[in-house]
Amino acid sequence: MRLFDDEFADWRRPAGYFVLAPIAGAAAGLVRALQLRYDPKLAAGHPPHLTLSGSSGLGPIAPGTPPEELHRRLAAVASVTPVLTLPFGPPHRFMQTNVVSLPLDPHGLIRALHDRIARCGLPFGPSRFTFTPHVTLNLYRTLTPEAMRELLAVRVREPAIIDRLIVTATDDPRPPRTVLELPFCATVPA
Repeated sequence: MRLFDDEFADWRRPAGYFVLAPIAGAAAGLVRALQLRYDPKLAAGHPPHLTLSGSSGLGPIAPGTPPEELHRRLAAVASVTPVLTLPFGPPHRFMQTNVVSLPLDPHGLIRALHDRIARCGLPFGPSRFTFTPHVTLNLYRTLTPEAMRELLAVRVREPAIIDRLIVTATDDPRPPRTVLELPFCATVPA
């Protein structure tokens, strides 16, 4: 069983800035436990998160973008975004790969956040994939058929709480480094 099909075999993160939304709340611990069990290398990289730009729908932000510009543009997005509470769907396997993730509905609040980021005025590179919001459960480890069945049978009933953006600088093969963290500031009307 191969980890990736040929399209993914030599994939590296492109250089630039990625925008991540870490998962908070009870779901974060549940997802982290799944990642530790099924892919410890993935779990060691970042806490559970979904990627809002860099690989899904939007490519990475250009590597030469000044940090002040990143902050100004993304702080404007975070300031109008309330804390999001989103249900996970059942785990699924990306076609022709052994990558398993927990999907989130690509419409509604998460789509609105993604679109605000897309329109914030930052220079995004090309993206290889359409926007499919998800939290990856395994990426690096090739799962046995039994482990794959176990992981696909898991249900995370706790919602994903998303309360901030994190921007990471990427330049493979070096590990990503966090350069900016922005809490959501908008309040939900009563």
